[in-house]
Parts: sequence; C-alpha cells; structure tokens
Amino acid sequence: MKPYDLIIVGASAAGMTAAIQAARLHPGAEILLLERLERVGKKLLATGNGRCNLSNLAAEQHPYHNAAFAQHALQKYDVAATLRFFRSLGLLTAADATGRLYPMSNTAAGVLDALRLGLQTAGVNLLCATPVTDVHFEQELFLLNGTYAAKKLILATGGRAAPAQGSDGSGYALLQQLGHSVTPTMPSLVPLRTEPDAVKALKGLRVHQAAVRVLHRGKIVAESSGEILFTDYGLSGIAAMEVSRAVALHAPCTLSLDLVPELDKAQLSALLRGYKEANPGVALEYLLCGLLPKHVGLAVCKAAGISDFSAGLSSLRPVQLDAVTQSVKQFLLKAAGTRGYPQAQVTAGGAEVGEFDPQSLQSRLHKGLYCAGELLDVDGGCGGFNLQWAWSSGLLAGELL
Repeated sequence: MKPYDLIIVGASAAGMTAAIQAARLHPGAEILLLERLERVGKKLLATGNGRCNLSNLAAEQHPYHNAAFAQHALQKYDVAATLRFFRSLGLLTAADATGRLYPMSNTAAGVLDALRLGLQTAGVNLLCATPVTDVHFEQELFLLNGTYAAKKLILATGGRAAPAQGSDGSGYALLQQLGHSVTPTMPSLVPLRTEPDAVKALKGLRVHQAAVRVLHRGKIVAESSGEILFTDYGLSGIAAMEVSRAVALHAPCTLSLDLVPELDKAQLSALLRGYKEANPGVALEYLLCGLLPKHVGLAVCKAAGISDFSAGLSSLRPVQLDAVTQSVKQFLLKAAGTRGYPQAQVTAGGAEVGEFDPQSLQSRLHKGLYCAGELLDVDGGCGGFNLQWAWSSGLLAGELL
C-alpha cells in the first residue's frame, strides 16, 4: 500500500483545522482525514446553542488547565491569527458585549461549511464512517486498522464529552497503543446533580448573577460567577458548569451560592432591615422579591428557618433577619456529582502533556506523531475558550515541524 504523507484521525474542530493547515503549508502532500461518524462536525454544530461561540477576545488571559503547555500554541495562533485563518476561508466574525466571538452568520453551520470548503479546496482526502481502532508504528510508518499507512499522524479525536456527537474516547486507546499515558478524565462544563428535594420547586428559575463556591472538607476548591439555572436534578448555567470539574473530582461536596454578590453581607442586612421597617404589614413571602425570583426567595427563607410566610414583616425578629441575610449569601446545596459525559461540553484530563513538545505538539515518544484539541489534557471554561484551543492546537500541529 502506498503511504499517505499524513493521516489525521478525527474530523473535529482541531482535526479539520490541522488538515487545512497541513495541506496549505505542504503543497502536493497526500493527506487523509478519517472520521468515525457519517458526517463531519456534528459536535461543532451543537456549540453555542447552534450559533458556535468559536473564540473569545480574552482567550490569551484565560486560565486554561495546563496553561504553561498550551501557551505557545495559544500565543502563536492567538485570536487575531485564528480570525485571519477563518477570514481566509471566507468566514467573518463578530464579538458580543462580553467578548465572545460568533460567526457573522450567527450559525454554527456557517463555520462548518467554511471548514468543509477549506478541506475541499486544499485537496484533503476525507473518509467518513471509518472508525480507527488499531494503530501501530512499523518501519517508519503509522499503520491504521491494517489498511492505511502514513509517514505522519495527527490524533484529534476529541475526548469523551458528548459521545452522541462523536467523542467516544477512542483516541485514548490509540494513544496508549503507541505507548502514551492518559491522565484520569472527567466531564467538565456540565450541569450539576444535587439533592432533588432541595431544588424540585425551583425548576426553571434563573438567578442571572450569582457566585458559586465548591466546598470540600471545609475548603473552597473552586468558584465561579454568572448565571445559574435551577433544574429538577440540580443546577445548570455558566456559573454552575464552570465549577463542574471540581464537583466531578470531589463529590459528594457542598455548593455555597451567593445569590446577591453585588451586595456584601452588611449592605444586604441594612437593605432588608430598611425594607422591613418601611413595610411592616407586608407578608414575609415578599421579603426577597425585589432581589430574587419569588420561589427562590422562599427557598432561601425556608433554609433560614422561616415557615410562616403569611405573617407580616413586623414579626421578623433580628435573629431571623440575620439568618435570611446569611442564607442569601450562603445558600447551601449538597452536590452528588455531575450529569456526566453525555451532557458535558468538554473533557477534563487526557493525553499526558509532558509527553508532547509544546513548541510543535509532536510526540516525544514517536517522531511524526502529533496530538491536537480536546484529546490533550488542556481545557478551559465557558465562552469559546475550548474552541480557541482547538483552532490554535490544530494550526500548530498542522505545521508538521
């Protein structure tokens, strides 16, 4: 069999980017992109609620896991370089008020169409419905499934998150067949499971600005801020999902929610005292209606030990008011775990980064083997940061240094 110059396993965001980059930088090279699903880009189509939040203007300052390893790729192919790459594919972008970047078409399909056209224009051979289950290195060649051979190989299969969209974790087995180590993996950017009875009545309610802390053995092990969404199983929303790595690692643990982080405890206490004094005849059920959705406020008051909500505010004793203030600032929930890989946006953990050169993403164990994207033990928070890593690492691996 005639070997390809390069085979990329996984038509992921990183894999497609690496294929286009390699074809552009190495004209005439025979390049094969293998994808296990019937079509490419299924996971990409689901990103950003179908809009594809493809990057973030703050990506260079983002605290990625294994940031030191990722730094070279993220600096060489920073946001500006990534946008030039997409512009070369005919895709323009626009930033929202928070710095998140979206395609100007506002559709993930537009991003995928641009990448598919880029593969076609660059002359990349694409073969779908071809899962790779076996890889060996013999006589200076990588042999895949006993059928395909290549002088160089890029693994970009993604992790385990959202397996229905193509990330089934098969890339880890390929790495291990080539002697590489894989760190423990866990779902990240995923909704959290709590005690159902504690949140059942709050299903569908949002707090648009909250602070979430994960407590394990009395210590804060993770914290984030932003929107939280109460569900029938626990918590979702950006702030909850950004601490999911820590919950996956430490569950069972405790979530401490500051539901009004804009006010410190003294300010909140003074506000509630003033409201009570100005409205002594108002029923207790309305105490927090100016701050929180009504049923969230009732849950907070119940956690503070209040049960008679028909009584007037004048009946509220100072010690009870202090308890409500405390409950608003530290509304506690027991976290049992996460919703797992099927609901996760990204995988934490992966290919041991110490076994790859950060300057090229080439394996230190096998010359000619590269790794890109989520398969590596690099991940970030919500907001386009993980896709930025996919583009940056794909462009760097595609150089084939």
